[in-house]
Amino acid sequence: MSGQERKAKGSDLFVAALENEGVDRIFGIPGEENLDLVESLRTSKIELVLTRHEQAAAFMAATHGRLTGRPGVCLSTLGPGALNLSTGAAYAHLGAMPMILITGQKPIMSSRQARFQIVDVVATMKPLTKLSRQIISASSIPTVVRDAFRVAMEERPGPVHLELPEDIAGDEVPAVPVIPVHPIEIPVAHRAALDRAAEMILAARRPLVMMGAATSRPRSTHGIASFVRRTGIPFFTTQMGKGTVPGGTNLYMGTAALSERDYVHDAIDAADLIVAIGHDPIEKPPFIMGPSGPKVIHVSYTPASVELVYFPDAEVVGDVGPSLELLADRLEGKLPQAAALLPLREGILTHIADRATEARWPPTPQRIVHDIRQVIPENGIVALDNGMYKIWFARNYRTRVANTLLLDNALATMGAGLPSAMMAAMLYPERRVLAVAGDGGFMMNSQEMETAVRLKLNLVVLVLEDNAYGMIRWKQAVDHFADYGMTFGNPDFVLYAKAYGAKGHRIESIDSFGPTLDAAFKEGGVHLVVIPIDYSENVRVLVDELRAHEKAKA
Repeated sequence: MSGQERKAKGSDLFVAALENEGVDRIFGIPGEENLDLVESLRTSKIELVLTRHEQAAAFMAATHGRLTGRPGVCLSTLGPGALNLSTGAAYAHLGAMPMILITGQKPIMSSRQARFQIVDVVATMKPLTKLSRQIISASSIPTVVRDAFRVAMEERPGPVHLELPEDIAGDEVPAVPVIPVHPIEIPVAHRAALDRAAEMILAARRPLVMMGAATSRPRSTHGIASFVRRTGIPFFTTQMGKGTVPGGTNLYMGTAALSERDYVHDAIDAADLIVAIGHDPIEKPPFIMGPSGPKVIHVSYTPASVELVYFPDAEVVGDVGPSLELLADRLEGKLPQAAALLPLREGILTHIADRATEARWPPTPQRIVHDIRQVIPENGIVALDNGMYKIWFARNYRTRVANTLLLDNALATMGAGLPSAMMAAMLYPERRVLAVAGDGGFMMNSQEMETAVRLKLNLVVLVLEDNAYGMIRWKQAVDHFADYGMTFGNPDFVLYAKAYGAKGHRIESIDSFGPTLDAAFKEGGVHLVVIPIDYSENVRVLVDELRAHEKAKA
């Protein structure tokens, strides 16, 4: 434009800034306050993935952050749409998943609609995000977006909320260039901290390593695996730390699906030192620290958050992978006692695998987990919703690659399993992806079956049917309350799947379960498989058997 300053609309600046950050998809449901932004997206390289509920969009964006280390992006309108993102914001905040939430708002300079639909979304999102702010100037958009992505990815990662008012999105201002993206490296741990930790490990007679949630960061896994291999110290994992060291290694001692008294706690209780790598106390505690228990070294990106059940004796804070390499340099070849706890391994894993091939009907959780493991390759992804089965997958499902069991042990919300699996299927179309949900959790976002079919995803959805909110019903029984208020009816899930254009399958015998899953994966497209589940094992194993085991140890 000769002789005139080039102008740009606020929404165009916003989309250019998102493209600058490498965003290729935005998930959500727009409203009238987003229409300028939608128009800018229409002519961009970014795909707008329309979901059927804002909560699902947020779960998908959070899972993108979890799997890639780069923020996923979700979009909603103001008021009710924005509030529907709040559970997904909490999911990402507690789970340390980088995400950007974009919400619309009425014009802020003047409005002809008074306070219709207006909620203070910025204030609402503040306790659920790392940063929540309203954009008040179109010229500031490139700077604000760059800062939002930086904050979302910094340790500890999490969600950032940006509110883009309608008049700011539509405002034309002199064009402002995007802010260049540059890498920011995390410093390695201080030499004194590494020396202190090495001294404690060298002095330990029965060392044990724990892999926590932060070890699943995409940037972490190489240094962690190398540390275990070079030191030879046995390890166990928290629920969200599964897979960060190959699960087939002969040093794996199990997963802490419970906080105490499980078989893996035989090793924990016998240890005199635990190297807790990447532990995040947002997870349900993998063990309860006490004054007479083992010493603990906290190794993570950020300092320990001291809790009643977690108060480490030393800390190694810095970029986890490189810091562990430096720690291994101080230890390799100097730990003759490294494998002292390894003789406990066979007994722990044998107990966990008990009855995993039992042929009863309805099938036990152990059998369901066992058969799923047979049809999912090492790099296949299982995305769990939240329910009683989660404990069984944490205990029994062996992982060999990080982030191949997407399990939420932080917010532990129902309704996230299907959207998380959909995101995984979009990112990795060449892998087998399985969503696992109870009938209660599945129905909370089951409308996204239409989204999965529309997107032509290759996805198998497994619904475990017990016609109840099974975990709470089990807790109710264990605490000797009457069976009340936890049961419901279900639709015909096979017909339900077909109504969305998916394939539906009902399992009638355990022998057909694995073959049905395998055939569904081979055929491609969206399949829903429903199978009943017998949760009587909850009491037999997780209460009676573990109680007897604890008495035998005493």
